[in-house]
Amino acid sequence: MATRVSLPVIVVFSRIPRLGVGKRRLARTVGDRAAWRLSRIMLSGLLREMRRLRGVVRHLAVTPDHHARLAAPGFIRTGQGRGDLGARMLRVFRRHPRRPVIIIGSDIPGITAADLRSALRRLRGAQAVFGPATDGGYWLIGLAGRRPAALFRDVRWSSPHALADTLRNFPRHRVALLRPLTDLDDADSFGVHARPAASRAIRQAPARRIS
Repeated sequence: MATRVSLPVIVVFSRIPRLGVGKRRLARTVGDRAAWRLSRIMLSGLLREMRRLRGVVRHLAVTPDHHARLAAPGFIRTGQGRGDLGARMLRVFRRHPRRPVIIIGSDIPGITAADLRSALRRLRGAQAVFGPATDGGYWLIGLAGRRPAALFRDVRWSSPHALADTLRNFPRHRVALLRPLTDLDDADSFGVHARPAASRAIRQAPARRIS
């Protein structure tokens, strides 16, 4: 039986939804309040999906760090710390050097518990797994076993090259890919990917605590 210290770790990286802060490109399309509510809905939905998983340790890593006390039952809450995205993710992987670790973003409304189970299964036969995003980035990265010495060297974050740049740092590793999903962060992704369901959710959802 696996002990807690050997269980896989799944970490959600999230910027705490705050009215008028973050999601600026999306806010230009739907307005500040709608963008704020949509961010809360996506994060709450992802946390719900993660609670369906058994045999994992769930973390919520937030920024700004002083929001690490956010109520999120069933999750270990931490700040992300300083640095760019690569530095913050590298810190997580180094914190758990001997067990599988998966990091996911909170900007994808379509992530399901089945996606996360698939990532865990892939890591049994691969050293790395990625969930590609349709904009050239990735919504998930998972590592198990031997890890590259320069995991995020020369990665151009927030660009169409982020996934390709990262994969170049895995020249001799077995890498698995999950299904591609779409970040919800601008007018195009909102219109193509999420407008019907998201519009209903924005209209109907009350302002409430994330849980």
